[in-house]
Amino acid sequence: MDSSITLPLWLFLLLLVTALLLILDRVLLPGFRWYLRRRVNRVIEEVNARLDIEIRPFQLTRKQALVDQLVFDDKVVATMKEYAAKHSMPKEVVQAKVVRYANEIAPSFNAYIYFRFGYWLAKTLGRMLYRIRVGFHDDGELAQVDPDATVVFVMNHRSNMDYVLVSFLVAEKAALSYAVGEWARIWPLQTLIKSMGAFFVRRNSRNAMYRRVLERYVNLATRAGVCQAVFLEGGLTRDGRLREPKQGFLDYMLRGYRADLDRDVLFVPVGINYDRVIEDVSLVRRLDPAAARRSPWFALRTSFRFALKTLLMSHRKRRLRFGYASVNFGRPLSMRRFCREHGIELAALEKVSRFEYVRQLSQQLMQRIAAVVPILPVALMSEIVLAGQPDWHSELELKALAAKRIDELQAQGAPIRVSIIACEGVLEAALTILEGRGFVETRDGMFRARPEAIDLLRYYANSIEQWG
Repeated sequence: MDSSITLPLWLFLLLLVTALLLILDRVLLPGFRWYLRRRVNRVIEEVNARLDIEIRPFQLTRKQALVDQLVFDDKVVATMKEYAAKHSMPKEVVQAKVVRYANEIAPSFNAYIYFRFGYWLAKTLGRMLYRIRVGFHDDGELAQVDPDATVVFVMNHRSNMDYVLVSFLVAEKAALSYAVGEWARIWPLQTLIKSMGAFFVRRNSRNAMYRRVLERYVNLATRAGVCQAVFLEGGLTRDGRLREPKQGFLDYMLRGYRADLDRDVLFVPVGINYDRVIEDVSLVRRLDPAAARRSPWFALRTSFRFALKTLLMSHRKRRLRFGYASVNFGRPLSMRRFCREHGIELAALEKVSRFEYVRQLSQQLMQRIAAVVPILPVALMSEIVLAGQPDWHSELELKALAAKRIDELQAQGAPIRVSIIACEGVLEAALTILEGRGFVETRDGMFRARPEAIDLLRYYANSIEQWG
C-alpha cells in the first residue's frame, strides 16, 4: 500500500515548533539546569571552605519554600485573621496580600551570582572610583568571632555606594543579606539584587499585615544565623550628620530572643566615610523645602551623564576627583552578654519594656559606630575652610590649621590615618578636590569658601562633628 499524506504548511510548521519545544523541555533544559546546579554547588563548596561564616542553609532555601514558610507562619496566620476581621475582608483576599508581600520580601539568593559576578562588580566599581582604605578598631575580637553566631554589621548610611563597598570588603568573611529600599525595585536591577540575597523593604509602610510578614522574615533569618548588614539610621543622611538610630529593625531581630537557648547575635559596628559622596548635591538639596522636585527623567539623564563622564576619565583623574573611601570596623557587641549584664530575657518582656532595652542597645551601637567613622581629608579640610569663613587664607595657612587639627584628633583617639610624611600631600589633594568641585574660590593664591557651596562644605564637615 503506497500512499502519502499531505499536510498544510501551517500545520507542518506548528508540529515542528511543538516537537522542538518538547525536545527543549525534556532534554536540553534539564541538562542545562543540571549543569548550572553543579556549577553553583561547586561554588558553594569552594566559598564555604574559605569563609569565616559559612553560607547558612536558610540562604540556600528556594524562594517558594521561604514564601510558604512566611504565609503559614503561626504569627502571620494570627495577624491575618485579625486583619480580615478588622477590615471585613475574606480570608482568601488577605492571604493573597500576604503571598504578594512574602514574594516581594523573600530573596532568591544565588551563590554563583553573588561571589562570581557581584563580588567582581563591587570590587571593580569601588576601586575604579576610590582609593579604598580599611581599618580595624576591634582589639582582634573580629578574628575570634564564633562561626555559629548570627553576625550583624550595623553601619552609618552616607551613600548608596555603601552597599557596594561593604559587600566587597567582607566578601572573604561572609555573604551579606541587606534590606534594600524601594528605589531598587526596577527591572533588571531588582532581579540582580534579590539573587545577591537582599530583600526589599517598604520603609514607610504602616500596613500591619505587611509589617508582620517583614518582621517574621527578619526574625527567621536572624534565628537561622544569616549574616546581615543593617543601616541603623534607617536611611541616608542628608546633612552629613549621624542620625538618631531606629529601633524597629533591631526589634524584629530580637523579638523572642532567649540568650540561654538561641545562638548569639553579634553586632559589629561599621563606620563609613567618603571624600566624595556621589549623591551629595541631591541629598543636600532635599534640605531645602522650597526646592522644586526633580522629575524622574531629570534624575535618569543626570545619572547617565555622570556615569558616562566618569567612565571616560583616566584612572588617575578619577582618583583625584573622588579621593578616599574608608571603612572601619569596631568592637563587636554580643547580644548574649548584653542580656546577661542587664539581667533580662527579651522573649519574656512586654513590648514597652522590650523596646526600652532595644533603644539602649541601639544607642550603644550608634556610639560605637560614631567612634569608628573615618576622618578623611576632604571632611577635615571642609571643617577648616568653614571655620575661616569669610576670610581669605593661603594654602600654607590652611594646611597648618589642618595639621594642628589632626594632632588634636589623634590625641582624642579619633580614627584618622595620616602620617607625618604624607600629611602635606594628602591635604593638598583634599584642597584640590574642593577647588575642582567649586566648593572654594581662589584669588591671588588665597582660598575661601564659595558662598553657594556652604551647605555642601558643611555636609562633609558634619561627618566628623562628633569629635568636637
